[in-house]
Amino acid sequence: MRGKVGLVIGVGIGYVLGTRAGRERYEQIKTQASSLWNTDTVQKQVGKVSDFAKSSALALPKTLWDSAVKVTKAATHSGGDAGDKLDAAVQAGKGSADEVSRAAETSKRSVKKAADDVADAVHRDRS
Repeated sequence: MRGKVGLVIGVGIGYVLGTRAGRERYEQIKTQASSLWNTDTVQKQVGKVSDFAKSSALALPKTLWDSAVKVTKAATHSGGDAGDKLDAAVQAGKGSADEVSRAAETSKRSVKKAADDVADAVHRDRS
């Protein structure tokens, strides 16, 4: 998906910059893009992506923080010698790494779905 979007953007920029119609064609394309961007369907999807970004932006840092707290508690837990504390910290770190990985994967899938929804909305509006 990322490659296709990049290709379309590159072709679009190349067309605009290489067109012989010059400024007039550029203004026409700019007006069409602006009118498409301002349609209700696209703006609705933009709102959804924005809301999603606000909520998911906190999910991963929270998981990272919680993981750091777990490792710190395991390492500083009273009792046992330094080797026991190190083992506990390593074990907590492994579990935390799995949690962070799952949170990152969930965020990635959600962002991809939101981007696909926007692309679909733009495509529907153009049709």
